[in-house]
Amino acid sequence: MVENQRADARRNHERILAVAEREVAAHGASASLEQIARVAGVGSATVRRHFPTRQALLEAVSWHRVQALCDRARELTGTGDSRDALLAWLTEVVAYCVTARGLATALAYEGDPVHGNSCAGALEEAAEPLLRKAVEDGAVARDVTVVELVTLVVGIAMATEGHQDPAAAAHRLFALAVAGIGPSR
Repeated sequence: MVENQRADARRNHERILAVAEREVAAHGASASLEQIARVAGVGSATVRRHFPTRQALLEAVSWHRVQALCDRARELTGTGDSRDALLAWLTEVVAYCVTARGLATALAYEGDPVHGNSCAGALEEAAEPLLRKAVEDGAVARDVTVVELVTLVVGIAMATEGHQDPAAAAHRLFALAVAGIGPSR
């Protein structure tokens, strides 16, 4: 009996997650939890039992994308120019955030930035060696943190999601943030 309940719970979890992935892709972070429950064929209480908060659901939906970004940070660590490697990774994070609806919200730090978000925490852990190398090489200021860089990218993605061309707007703002507002020399 208990094993049957666990199997049902696993099936419900997988079904909810599959529906949530489609709904978030279509409607972004504001996808309706009630619609997800309805399409998954479960009650809204079941959705909340598996994903107690919208943030938990968004993190679960975004987890495979986040893992790809973590893998990319590890690949880039120690390769070529450390500043270029860090900026290449951050550019990929920007691209993911503007093309994968809901990802920016899934990466947003709410409350405690270290313990409050599994997706952001995974990115922070994976990117720390990449940032540390750039700092050691004198390519990035010593007081810059991965939390700040991810927060910057998330803010840019969220601020541009309503633009006619969100990707172009996000990349322009990111380039501006990296270059600063001084004139080119």
